[in-house]
Amino acid sequence: MLKYYYRNNSFPVIWDNYWGSYRVNSEMAIQIALQQIPGKVVKVELDYEDGVLVYEVYILTTYGLYEVKINANTGQIFEIEKEDD
Repeated sequence: MLKYYYRNNSFPVIWDNYWGSYRVNSEMAIQIALQQIPGKVVKVELDYEDGVLVYEVYILTTYGLYEVKINANTGQIFEIEKEDD
């Protein structure tokens, strides 16, 4: 069932408990990523990757910037990639 909410008398915001159904929140995604790549988290994004909702956690280390992609439903790591300068 869809519920409509309004922010500041503007367009309706549709909420169907979609975000509440995921088991992994951004804090958990950060902890999972830091277990694999220790460093400083500089950015976290929620995005779709091949039709699956994933957290993209960017971590800065002394060796460079890494992107860790984590499944937002299971917490499983999809990919760890070193970003090019």
